[in-house]
Amino acid sequence: MRLLPATSVVCVIDVQERLLAAIPEAERLVARVARLAEAAKILGVGRLLTEQYPQGLGATAASLLPLLPAAEEKRTFSSVGCPGFAAATAAGSGISAVVVCGLETHVCISQTVLDLLATGMAVFVAVDAVASRHRIDHDVALRRLENAGAILTTTEAILFEWCRSADHPAFREVRQLVLDRRGEAPSPSA
Repeated sequence: MRLLPATSVVCVIDVQERLLAAIPEAERLVARVARLAEAAKILGVGRLLTEQYPQGLGATAASLLPLLPAAEEKRTFSSVGCPGFAAATAAGSGISAVVVCGLETHVCISQTVLDLLATGMAVFVAVDAVASRHRIDHDVALRRLENAGAILTTTEAILFEWCRSADHPAFREVRQLVLDRRGEAPSPSA
């Protein structure tokens, strides 16, 4: 299965202040989520945002807010139960693929992906835009999700797949997002 802008939606899950404080390479994660959300905005891909118990975990990272719709608050770990999420992915919505990113890989990401797979939806996990506090939880969760049928990919691969070719009218704008290296460690030769 390949991603198409018209049949995709991006779900940004729980990229919240207090969770980010405990995530290794949080700046890189936020930059990759922003890349995905901005490309979705440019290409007309639907976007969803959830926040897990914001009274306790804080708000979504401020840099992401201009790129996303208002957050849906949730207390369940899976985002599938959120009304806006359910409406965006319901039968008849035209959506056949969900791109998932955010926090944490082994909790809210995993439970959302597993619930989506159970509905027959194609699910793409942007592995460079998901994270957990502990590496083992992240790694095991990705293996489990892939074995369950999720498609593991990267934000860059998703962006170019949505464009299909360099002839796409928004290709140059999307390509700039790939060239932007905010949040990345400098190369060893730098």
